[in-house]
Amino acid sequence: MSADQLLQVSSLVKEFKVKTVTGIRSVDQTVHAVSGVSFGVGSGETLGLVGESGSGKSTIGRCVLRLIEPTSGTVRFRGRDLVGMRKEELRALRREMQIVFQDPYASLDPRLTVGSAISEPLDIHRTPGDHGAKVAELLELVGLSPDHASRFPHEFSGGQRQRIGIARALALRPKFLVLDEPVSALDVSIQAGVINLLQDLQNEMGLSYLFIAHDLSVVRHISDRIAVMYLGKIVEVAPSEELHAVPAHPYTEALLSAVPEPDPVVERQRHRMILTGDVPSPINPPSGCRFRTRCPKAAEICAAEEPVLTTISEGHEVACHFPDSTPVSLRGTRS
Repeated sequence: MSADQLLQVSSLVKEFKVKTVTGIRSVDQTVHAVSGVSFGVGSGETLGLVGESGSGKSTIGRCVLRLIEPTSGTVRFRGRDLVGMRKEELRALRREMQIVFQDPYASLDPRLTVGSAISEPLDIHRTPGDHGAKVAELLELVGLSPDHASRFPHEFSGGQRQRIGIARALALRPKFLVLDEPVSALDVSIQAGVINLLQDLQNEMGLSYLFIAHDLSVVRHISDRIAVMYLGKIVEVAPSEELHAVPAHPYTEALLSAVPEPDPVVERQRHRMILTGDVPSPINPPSGCRFRTRCPKAAEICAAEEPVLTTISEGHEVACHFPDSTPVSLRGTRS
């Protein structure tokens, strides 16, 4: 682990045991939610984690914070492995690791005032000082009025509630935040304000983010690097701009081609990759490359051998037997 790496995840696995009913019998099965994922987040860096619903993104975020227990693997924060750490040690480290949830309507207790919700982490960790003054400071930090502390969550809009959730996450002055689709439940007109707030807070407080999302345009705007997930595995990792300019994995190219282009002339000339079929079940994932059942490049080797993340340029890794290193601007266009 390098000196500037705040978080290092290695070979992370998370499996869920489920029962499925077949006829009159129930069968025990295993959901392979996350399968051997490795990545790092540097100090002051934002790593975007993208993929379709059900790819395992949110499960990774919760495993990293040990909100759910990993099946195997290591999660090192400041060099200390969180997996298997005793509750007393983990509680102390949790001051430095917090999460902002996707749904601003469900993540706040409707029975608590905003001030009580924000001060709750301060009370739990027995932080000294005037909690009322700290709540006022946090509200101002996220662009709200200190007078809002006496109000209840139902009195606020979705964007305001998400700002309250961010203020609560920052109460203990953490160094690392898991942002679990923090703007996906908000109107497009509100998303930019929340993203800009997160960037300002990062610059001001030296925060590191694991930014989980499915909207590549949002991820591109905020992330230094992007990791693309498919069915529990990371298939490509690259600096944000390079990933958009030279996507090497067919799945990444398909995701990017689905992002609308505002210029109609450019949109008509774009190369589009339309995926067929559905995402396979994580209970019984395909052999070899998990994307092969939907991939236009699939060959016999893809079923026989699982591709591993391989470096194709500095900071750019891809797990594909037939990666494409051609810039998007030089790829074929549709008529």
